[in-house]
Amino acid sequence: MTTFIKISSLVFIFLVTITLPIAAGTPEQEKAFADKYKTAFEGKETAALESFLYTQGADPGIVGFYKMMQSAEAGEKISSIELVNLTPDDVKKAATPMDSPTGGKVCLTLKPTKKLVIKIEKKDANGSSTSTTENLIAEKDGKFVIPVPGPCK
Repeated sequence: MTTFIKISSLVFIFLVTITLPIAAGTPEQEKAFADKYKTAFEGKETAALESFLYTQGADPGIVGFYKMMQSAEAGEKISSIELVNLTPDDVKKAATPMDSPTGGKVCLTLKPTKKLVIKIEKKDANGSSTSTTENLIAEKDGKFVIPVPGPCK
């Protein structure tokens, strides 16, 4: 009987852990986040773009890199922006320690629940190009953020 209770408890905890990220953000919150990000991006509002970064516990060198990447194409017109569910490969990649540019290993400071996919299409006299950017998104205190890696714990 004790084994049954332990197994049932583990299954329950596992199911709760899996479904929490699914229930956390509503479609309205996701749309509001994407709209706010798009407005800041297209308006080249670097301070607003940087406010999406979750930097607590992050490596300072990587924070600088993320800030630079946030504003690299800022001001361009976004053709599509959406929050999508993570694939199993995304989950695996997010949980894997990464090499730090300053040496050692770094990990995401928050567990991601979604991925922000941004597509930019440029057309001019020389032709056209399309670029796609993906950022892992986590939730902190009911707010969507982009976690910046820090030392693994």
